[in-house]
Amino acid sequence: MDSSTILIGVLLGAIGCGYIVYGRKQLHSMALVSGILLCIFPYFVANIWLALLIGVLLMLLPRFIDF
Repeated sequence: MDSSTILIGVLLGAIGCGYIVYGRKQLHSMALVSGILLCIFPYFVANIWLALLIGVLLMLLPRFIDF
């Protein structure tokens, strides 16, 4: 892992924490699930471009799917 991959992981984790807080306060379960996944998945993805793609998709997920 290089420094840019670690930086992207930290950034996505911080955004994920924001999604978790929002999901808990507003009782929005999809935002909560997306936030948890945003915090966890950077540990398993080493490719920076794949991490960015997955992160953007997880950030857009609560916008289009609501349960």
